[in-house]
Amino acid sequence: MKAVNIILSVLFVISVVVLTITVSIGLPIYVRPFYYAHVDALALDEKWGIDREYIIEAYDEVLDFLTLEGREFGTGKLIHSEEGKGHFEDCKVLFDLNRNALIISLIVLVILLVLNKLGVIRLVKPRGYGLTFWAGIGTLALFASLAVVVAMDFSAAFTVFHKIFFPGKDNWLFDPYTDPIILFMPQQFFMNCAILICASILLISAAFIVIGKIRKARGK
Repeated sequence: MKAVNIILSVLFVISVVVLTITVSIGLPIYVRPFYYAHVDALALDEKWGIDREYIIEAYDEVLDFLTLEGREFGTGKLIHSEEGKGHFEDCKVLFDLNRNALIISLIVLVILLVLNKLGVIRLVKPRGYGLTFWAGIGTLALFASLAVVVAMDFSAAFTVFHKIFFPGKDNWLFDPYTDPIILFMPQQFFMNCAILICASILLISAAFIVIGKIRKARGK
């Protein structure tokens, strides 16, 4: 039974890490006002001579396709090419993967917490620290280094990201004449998305570590 408890404890830590990452990735995806604020801050309507409502309509239609089931791809009143559509179809695979990983990790955590509460299993506490503390340590170590790399050269990191997740494809290199939607998703927006994601991961991880230390100090 001890071996089972250790295995389930490792599964718990992995689930916390996955949940932390997927929730953070979901912030710029599902909190659409984050993008709307960029339309105003970057004056995208004035820069490209397109009404703000048309920009938001195009963005919302793309995000509906990426996040909801059974939606046809579209870019509002803007034109799009088959290559551009193909890239967003590739993106949808990643968006679905993130959503599914979030849901599965949350379900696993709830089940393990309930079983631990009922005494069916006994989650371990290495060195007296709770498992969320160790999940925070692991996540912080991983993404602190990643955040430094991204901050040093976002353009290079952006390119590497696409080459890793879209191997052998170049349809992510949009032509603004055939896919003007890219004009309204500038690199500054994606850089701010990366900053939000990294900041969220680091803050959640730091919170786990601080709470873990407090709980240990109180003998809980």
